[in-house]
Amino acid sequence: MRILRIEDVGVPELADYTQLTDVELRRVREPAEGLYLAESPKVIERALRAGHRPRSVLLLEEWLPRVEPLLAGHPDVPVYVGDSAQLERLTGFHLHRGALASMHRPEARDPLELLRASKRIVVLEDLADHTNVGAIFRSIAALDADGVLLTPACADPLYRRAVRVSMGAVLQVPWARLPEWPLAGPMIRSAGYELAAFALRDDAEDLADFVADTPDRLALLFGTEGQGLTRRALASATRCVTIPMGNGVDSLNVATAAAVALWAVRTADHAAG
Repeated sequence: MRILRIEDVGVPELADYTQLTDVELRRVREPAEGLYLAESPKVIERALRAGHRPRSVLLLEEWLPRVEPLLAGHPDVPVYVGDSAQLERLTGFHLHRGALASMHRPEARDPLELLRASKRIVVLEDLADHTNVGAIFRSIAALDADGVLLTPACADPLYRRAVRVSMGAVLQVPWARLPEWPLAGPMIRSAGYELAAFALRDDAEDLADFVADTPDRLALLFGTEGQGLTRRALASATRCVTIPMGNGVDSLNVATAAAVALWAVRTADHAAG
């Protein structure tokens, strides 16, 4: 790796790390420029293990011994080293995790190929909160699901906050973008999946009853916390499922609901052998 001491935070070479606190700007800019940011040595290590290529690294001096071995296979990658004040001025926040890496985005996956290679997937419709997206990916990795399909308007799993909350799981769990529902629904069903929508409806099945006989291929569909699933999403589903609530609570946070559903499916799968 090439170690470069920062003298001027305004140089073009550091542009990948500017204005990181502007969510809307970064949400548009990062995919357009083919990059994403991995925050912390642990997440950087997971990104490299997943085969992702670094563009550059930004860190505090004391983190050099921790990061240097990770980049042994990338001798030409520039590593910019600065003090806390410089890095905060550049990024807009205190870099308490010590290191950031600008990574090349991997090639987008074909959703149909992901469907063919999987049996248990999660479908996320229009989730805007990166924290929820990251938490769901972490649950998917922990609870043995195979992948994630995202609607076109769903938040970016490679946004810094989603990567951080997932503890790098978004770099390990396969995911792909779906087309709009008129194409996505038939695509999922024709691949042999039961598309189970989680929604508060009078005709919804209790989750416990639903997992008593899980299909060979299953897609669990979750929507936004405010409006829930759209009419087109519900029309595309083959079944509707609910998690019963007590004490006057009407619903769970979407990330929590996904974790509960995944745990129930995994438990049923293990019981069935």
